Amino acid sequence: MAVEQKSLDVMVFAPALVGDEKRPLVIAQRMERALPGLRLEWTTSEKDDLIALPNRDEGIATDKANGGFFFLCNDDENHPVILSGWENPAGLAADGPPHFQVSASLPLDSAGIAAAVDVLEAIGEGARAFWGHVSPEGYGVELAQQTRHSSSDPDVSPRGLPAIGLPRDIPAPEIPHFLGWLNYWSAAAARAIGFPDPARDAELLSRSRRTATGGWVVRLTDAPLDLNNSAHLDALQRAYERFPEIGGRSSP
Repeated sequence: MAVEQKSLDVMVFAPALVGDEKRPLVIAQRMERALPGLRLEWTTSEKDDLIALPNRDEGIATDKANGGFFFLCNDDENHPVILSGWENPAGLAADGPPHFQVSASLPLDSAGIAAAVDVLEAIGEGARAFWGHVSPEGYGVELAQQTRHSSSDPDVSPRGLPAIGLPRDIPAPEIPHFLGWLNYWSAAAARAIGFPDPARDAELLSRSRRTATGGWVVRLTDAPLDLNNSAHLDALQRAYERFPEIGGRSSP
């Protein structure tokens, strides 16, 4: 029996911070606007005790911890929301430079699901991300089974999804490494994978939103992905077939 998922995980991948960057503060403020009533005005101690941040905006603007910004959260144990960002030393593509990675978590409830598109757009646009996704907690396990580490690995995952490559197999940073439930594609990412094509993408376009910068937020299924649901698995399979560039499976 599948374990019930409790949260929605958000992740976006962007160019590394340089100099006196405003992106960390913009991300926090936009995420708060995207989720009504949210205040990310707390962090945690090493003992996981909540610590109030009366000067949060100033702290984010001045403390670029780990090439990003410190852990932020709300003060609601029943509906926890978190946000953090850091510099990842790995490149998003072959021989690429370090990148800025932003992670957030929303409750997997009606309010979190309803706000997920807005939150992904807010974080993706605020970070000036190449690409990103929202997927149910635990989706990384599926991705690990889908990732091909060497030529001897199988071409498909245990669920029959196509094998995806490592960053060294990705020719450019704007090419997404994988598909999630909700997908943020910058304008550059959309061009790299050939989205949208009106003749082939009518179904996806019916569940997509254009962003202010010319990117897209694309929803694969109405409800969060459940790969034990054959209709969801089919939708994910069709999306991989439509975009062979994703995961470094072919050159754009």
